[in-house]
Amino acid sequence: MELELKKLSLDGVAPALAKAERYRLLNEPAEAESICLDILEVDANNQQAMIALLLSLTDQFGQNRTRLRKRAAEIVPRLNDEYERNYYSGLICERMGKAIIAKWNFGAVHDAYEWLHDALEWYEKSEALRSDGNDEVVLRWNHCLRTIREHNLQPRPKDEHPGFLE
Repeated sequence: MELELKKLSLDGVAPALAKAERYRLLNEPAEAESICLDILEVDANNQQAMIALLLSLTDQFGQNRTRLRKRAAEIVPRLNDEYERNYYSGLICERMGKAIIAKWNFGAVHDAYEWLHDALEWYEKSEALRSDGNDEVVLRWNHCLRTIREHNLQPRPKDEHPGFLE
C-alpha cells in the first residue's frame, strides 16, 4: 500500500498558518515548512503561506543553504506585491550572509559581505516602495550594515577570484 499525503481543508488554512508561525517561533522550521506546503497544496496563491514558507526555508540556512536558498528564491516571483518581492529577496541575501558568518571558513569575510551588500541593494529598492510608517526595511538595512561593521566584512579584492586553487 502506497502512503499519500492528506489534504488540508480550506477551513483549516487559518489555524494552520498560526501553527506554522508557532513552529517557527519554537525554532522548528522544518515543521513550519511542512505546514506551509500543506496550505499551498489547497490554496496555491496564499501569500501568507508563501512568506511563512520562505521564512521557514531561510531559518534552515545553517544546513543545506544552497538548495534551500534556491527554493526560497523560487517563491519570490509568486509574491503579489513588488515591495515584498524586493524585501524578501533582501532577506534571503541577508540570511545567506549570516549563515556564512555562522560557519566562518576561508573566504567568509568576502562571501558574507557580498550577500549582505546584495541585501542592502534589495532593501534600498523596497524602501522606495514602502508605505508610510513601514520602517521594517530600514531596520533590516541598519542590521545588515551593523553586521558588516561588527565582523569587519570586506569586499573581495579585484584580483582575488573565488573558486578552486589552481
